[in-house]
Order: sequence, then structure tokens, then C-alpha cells
Amino acid sequence: QVQLAESGGGLVQAGESHRLSCAASQSPATFVAMGWYRQAPGTQRESVAQYMYAGHTDYADSVRDRFTISKDNTNGKLTVHLQMNNLKPEDTAVYYCSLWSLGGTQYWGQGTQVTVSS
Repeated sequence: QVQLAESGGGLVQAGESHRLSCAASQSPATFVAMGWYRQAPGTQRESVAQYMYAGHTDYADSVRDRFTISKDNTNGKLTVHLQMNNLKPEDTAVYYCSLWSLGGTQYWGQGTQVTVSS
């Protein structure tokens, strides 16, 4: 069972930068994708940025030129980071970390709130 621990949520001003991190316990040797989704009140959860095992990345059009996802092994745990630049009020949402295993299971973190004030 993979558990995902998110960190880095908070309140930021529009135009500022912020970074989220997500560490996977019992880090799998391989995976399909690990990344971030977000959900604002009254909306469906949407994919923000994904890091594919093969090494390429995928971004939502709304964040493509502002957000960057990266992967490392912080403290021996598979970890993804989401660097968010030039944040906008419409980026306000609960951000969820996700990992797709090779077996087809999608694991979720508990979510972390990011609020961007104008």
C-alpha cells in the first residue's frame, strides 16, 4: 500500500511562487505516473502536472508555462515537487498528489490547500 504525504500548501499573493512536495512511502520501483491534481470548490478534480515513469511530463494548458514538476528521491523516498510560478487567484484549490501504479491502482494523498489572494 502506497501512502502519499503532501507538504507546502498555504496562502500566497498573486504573482508569487510556491512549491508543493509529495513523498511516497514504500516507494515503488516503477510506476506509470506521479503528479498533481487540483479541485476548486464546485468543480471537478483536474490533472495539473504529471511525471511519467519514462521521464516525460504532462501539464494542463492553464499551467504549462508557469508550473514545473520534478522528481527525486528525497530521504530515500520517491518524491515529486511542483514549482508554481506567477500564481493566479484561479490557481486556488486543494492540490492532491497522485500515483498510478503498474497494477492500475491510483493512490491519492489527503490534499493540501493552496490559496492565491489578489
